[in-house]
Amino acid sequence: MLLGQQKIVFKTGEIAIPIVSNVHLFLAGTFDGWNPADTAWEMHPDATGSFTLTKDLPKGVYEFKVTKGSWQKGECSATGKPVDNRKLRIFGDTTITLNIAGWQDNFAPEERKHTASAQVHIISEKFDMPQLGRQRRVWIYLPAGYSTSKRKYPVIYMHDGQNLFDAYTSGYGEWGIDEILDKLSDNNECIVVGVDHGGDYRITEYDPYDSKYGKGRGGDYVDFLAKTLKPYIDARYRTQSDAVHTTIAGSSMGGLISMYAAVKYPDVFGNAGIFSPAFWIAPQIYTFAQQQKLPAKSRFYFVCGDAESDSMTADMQKMVDILRSKGKDKAKTPVVIIKGAGHNEKQWNGDFPGFYYWLMVIRSPGTH
Repeated sequence: MLLGQQKIVFKTGEIAIPIVSNVHLFLAGTFDGWNPADTAWEMHPDATGSFTLTKDLPKGVYEFKVTKGSWQKGECSATGKPVDNRKLRIFGDTTITLNIAGWQDNFAPEERKHTASAQVHIISEKFDMPQLGRQRRVWIYLPAGYSTSKRKYPVIYMHDGQNLFDAYTSGYGEWGIDEILDKLSDNNECIVVGVDHGGDYRITEYDPYDSKYGKGRGGDYVDFLAKTLKPYIDARYRTQSDAVHTTIAGSSMGGLISMYAAVKYPDVFGNAGIFSPAFWIAPQIYTFAQQQKLPAKSRFYFVCGDAESDSMTADMQKMVDILRSKGKDKAKTPVVIIKGAGHNEKQWNGDFPGFYYWLMVIRSPGTH
């Protein structure tokens, strides 16, 4: 065991619905990028009929769930309803008993309803991503006044498009971006472009660096945003296309890749919304940020919950310190810590209005 790490034994307790003999159980959480089929976090049957897994972990706070290899086969309530993330605070060696009330795939899928507002549109179900050799669904939110005005609008580019606007496509609940923006006054409207994540490709597409999860394709993904998607949007919609009015934002792995994009292409993305960033998976991001030159007008908004993990706020503050050492003041690098908030879409829905107010209203002189 590594110095400073604790021995944690995860063990299944009561499982309401019997497990067939060939099933595989996994833990997915903040410790592995929420990968539902991470073999490094697979539990194995023991002589008592339970499933166990022993890991060495640093002291801290973690969130996780149990799956059978996919989110469609994750744990749920006894009536098939979603359950909150499990929260684990580690102080020392311990055994964690996991009682599981049900599995999602043992219940008929709940009827899902579309919740996207009339301002949300699908640009393409199969938008070409030449830098990655893949295709992806791309969404766009247009302000209510877009069709009747000649105004040009700021643009926010966001990741995990499935979870931004529509509960029907969301796996874990939606951000509700459209409902938030629908309530705004005309003066503070903007366009939002959402790009779906790539499912099994999500971790590697949102990570610029190689990791145990595979070859990092984050550089290619960001190149797609800057060199393919943004020019497409600017050519077809009335946008304020300069960096001051172009923002990139996302959460968790999306927070990591947003940070990378804003530092790699500061003349494209002048603002960044960094929600609960997964800097832990790519510590090279700190060196990269330190080495890059940033324009005076670049701005970064950092936010997370204090119940996500013990390292989240420290990891975030480390990046903030780098930016401030490069001359960024607090107004351009605000840090917001939400008491009691966890790592989920509910938190990010609550965080978004504060970020948007900072982005659209609290501007630096001369950027309106």
